[in-house]
Amino acid sequence: MSTPDAGRDHDPCCDITAVLRHLGALVSFDTRNPPRAIDTGGIFDYIRAQLPDFEVTVTDHGAGAVSLFARRGRPSLLFNVHLDTVPDSPAWTADPHVLRVTDDRAIGLGACDIKGAAAALIAAAQAVSGDAAFLFSSDEEANDPRCIAAFLAGDHGFRHVLVAEPTGCEAVLAHRGIAAVQLRLHGEAGHASGAQALSASAVHKAMRWGVDALALAEGEAHQRFGGLTGLRFNIGRVEGGIKANVIAPAAEVRFGFRPLPSHDVADLHARFAALAPEGSDYAATFHGPSLPAGDTASAEERRLAARDLADDLGLPIGAAVDFWTEASLFSAAGLDAIVFGPGHIAQAHTADEWVALEQLRTYAAAVVRIINSSNSFARDLRG
Repeated sequence: MSTPDAGRDHDPCCDITAVLRHLGALVSFDTRNPPRAIDTGGIFDYIRAQLPDFEVTVTDHGAGAVSLFARRGRPSLLFNVHLDTVPDSPAWTADPHVLRVTDDRAIGLGACDIKGAAAALIAAAQAVSGDAAFLFSSDEEANDPRCIAAFLAGDHGFRHVLVAEPTGCEAVLAHRGIAAVQLRLHGEAGHASGAQALSASAVHKAMRWGVDALALAEGEAHQRFGGLTGLRFNIGRVEGGIKANVIAPAAEVRFGFRPLPSHDVADLHARFAALAPEGSDYAATFHGPSLPAGDTASAEERRLAARDLADDLGLPIGAAVDFWTEASLFSAAGLDAIVFGPGHIAQAHTADEWVALEQLRTYAAAVVRIINSSNSFARDLRG
């Protein structure tokens, strides 16, 4: 791995060389998800070795979901970052697990989403000695948040969390929720020459449902919350039928929607389900709450609390975002939750994924500042 001149970094506590050294190591570990083949060794052994003055607990939650919780002192604020990545695509121009560094960027699988933040957390913890707590997880890309659920189910004692995702080093206080659904429709097989094909085909039913569902989503365009507007909706996959001259006996639709914090998710599910013919099978396969979580009144209260937290931490506040994060899980559990990390979402999940070195510097400097002030910050918040 090549490393640019670190002399441009004006804060010796945020040495970009140290951040890149850790990032190179983290990128080298294969944590693609799927295939969810992550265990307690590898990247977790590396992180444990880098934090010798932390109390460290590594937990295997099954199905490639592993968490590492590291605590030094008695902080009231938790840093959270996931270590798993999406699979690489054939469009990569070099080995995705070998970090490449140019004058202005670091390129590697997960460098932007979001191993760059993990590397900066490690470098910051090694540079300063204040109270700090980190939760590293490996199941964020699986839509199966076992790590966070298990942590929140325990007696963790934290009131505030910074969840690392690519936000351009701005504090994001609100984002959409996410819901995934499997809809199965049933028809009656027969010869396609009959007039009954129009009404009996499960594929035709799926297509009619899709038209109505798109209209429902478009009808939510007037809804607003915290800078976000409307309902995001996508039909991702439609399967069914046998061949052109056979009436389709079955069809399946996979779709998802991303509600605003002010949307009633149960009501949206009921409305989408009501569009399907009687006898259809409607199953919600995943739900992630919005940020802030809760009904409209409590969500607004939590957004204001998160804004106060960002001000206390000296973080610039950015716009709400359309993508989902696990910060909403912390919010639903009652923590003040902010999404804050280096890089931009446009560079995530892409071939030759990259993060700007300046973003890594900015994020590492913020972490150092927060850790350095952790004792007085915790006293102020507890008081």
